[in-house]
Amino acid sequence: MTETQPPLTAHRFAMCFSSTPRGARLARRLCGTRLDAWGVPYGSDAHDTVTAVAAELCANAVRHGHVPGRDFHVLLTADPATGTVRIEVSDTLTERQPRLPAATAPDGEGGRGLLLTEALADRWGWSPRAGGGPGKTVWAECTAPCPD
Repeated sequence: MTETQPPLTAHRFAMCFSSTPRGARLARRLCGTRLDAWGVPYGSDAHDTVTAVAAELCANAVRHGHVPGRDFHVLLTADPATGTVRIEVSDTLTERQPRLPAATAPDGEGGRGLLLTEALADRWGWSPRAGGGPGKTVWAECTAPCPD
């Protein structure tokens, strides 16, 4: 008797990036490329939403979670069965925990990344970095239907 396994339905992309603005841009672009390859095409609302959230989380890891000599890690997963894309960005700075700003001056720069993430994502949050290492993981989930 031959056993067959059900097909793998979840997509997964993981990579470490240098904790620099250039690393954040590369992470955003590679997330966009993966989404397109998984059937969430460039220019679609779902693609634009997920890449905007990825850009914000990666930029925050560089700006607020940077530790010299340490990279940040991105994990992007998509589950066609639920139509959910999840992005996780881990940095190595434990002391600065993500929070929404109480108020942002209309003419001030910065401070809007998590507000944008909250507006675009269906859910978001953070947790201590898995595996016992220093730092935290900020995650967001977005609805993004993708075919099998």
